Amino acid sequence: MKKTLLVAAAALAMSTPAAAEKVVVTAERMVDVLTGKVVESPAIFIGDDGRITAIADARTVRWGSDVRHVDLGNRTLLPGFIDMHVHLDNPAEIGGYRSLEFTDSFFTAFAVGSARAMLNAGFTTVRNVGSGDRSDVGVKQAIEVGFAVGPRIVPAGYSIGATGGHCDSTFLPPSLETPQEGVADGPQALRAEVRRQRKYGAEVIKVCATGGVFSRNTEPGQPQLTEEELRAIVEEANQWGLRVAAHAHGAEGIKRAVRAGVDTIEHASLADAEGIRLCAQRSRPCYFSMDIYNTDYTQAEGRRNGVLEDNLRKDREIAQVQRDNFRAAQRAGVRHVFGSDAGVMPHALAGRQFETMVRFGMTPLQAIQSATRVAAEALGREKDVGAIAVGRFGDLVAVSGDPLRDPAVLASVEAVVKGGKLVKAPPAAR
Repeated sequence: MKKTLLVAAAALAMSTPAAAEKVVVTAERMVDVLTGKVVESPAIFIGDDGRITAIADARTVRWGSDVRHVDLGNRTLLPGFIDMHVHLDNPAEIGGYRSLEFTDSFFTAFAVGSARAMLNAGFTTVRNVGSGDRSDVGVKQAIEVGFAVGPRIVPAGYSIGATGGHCDSTFLPPSLETPQEGVADGPQALRAEVRRQRKYGAEVIKVCATGGVFSRNTEPGQPQLTEEELRAIVEEANQWGLRVAAHAHGAEGIKRAVRAGVDTIEHASLADAEGIRLCAQRSRPCYFSMDIYNTDYTQAEGRRNGVLEDNLRKDREIAQVQRDNFRAAQRAGVRHVFGSDAGVMPHALAGRQFETMVRFGMTPLQAIQSATRVAAEALGREKDVGAIAVGRFGDLVAVSGDPLRDPAVLASVEAVVKGGKLVKAPPAAR
């Protein structure tokens, strides 16, 4: 036993990243998402703990030989992006019943690759809102000890929902039914599920308040939990210091979730004027996370990927309504966070949503802030991520061109720095 432990310890030591070094990152300009201003010739100093220690003018500042210089040339620096709604273990290319062709552990293995894909796309932090086998917890741990490369992950473990609802497994007959974790009915049973998810690594609670698009035998507008049940989930989560994200397409389910104190409303596709007003005016901050790009992918590629026609039908029916409501919510002053639902589409394409958000009512700066400053606030992690600021992690992305004029460049991130380490190098100089 002792020998086994020594071998394991040695393996861990070899896999653990070497101690970080002091770094300075320079580029032509930087977007300060806290002020909305562009800073010319920034020099961003990052300490050996991975946090920013100073921001100076690269034209005048000097540094010693003990500081490694990462020069990103004539590019624009932004804070590492935050995607508030991803499913790392879900391959968009495998839809419908095709998933039954694969063993259970396949999806955790897939999540390792999709985590790297999201990091390469500029997302240095992601919130994984529901996974099978707690793959999000496992991949997070593998990244943290150096066995895998990927973003900072805020895991939810299993989604929580009602029997027969969107978070339940509804594709198989009763003869093949197995106990489904996260499924419960009634306030007390749902409280117990919150405790169980937290016990095994959840850092956010995901609940399904309405039916869904890509489940079977549910309709997006259908409420699936009472307000009493939602309040029990929120109260229990808050007691443990956790925030709550509610999958809620339908108008009534959205209003129940907002009144119950849910922090982020996921999808919010069929929000009515009252639901938008309730979220915009609630004293405790309320956020919409609206995945308004991915329907472009699902309608183009879904059938080829095996997605069932009934699921594609629901996707078609809510697509434009959701985009119209995104615009209405933006005008009403709802706080929007960036949530792509990556996994419904390939993870590498998540950045395409920036341009779509601008097309439906945001300025480029607002779209960027939804994936940085505002998302960090919604996570409760504004001391760590969401801005290029002293004290926060040195998580940076670099793009060519001006993202405040052309948001399309945000889908083509050329370099990524995470905690002061260059994890994606820019292409060779042209």
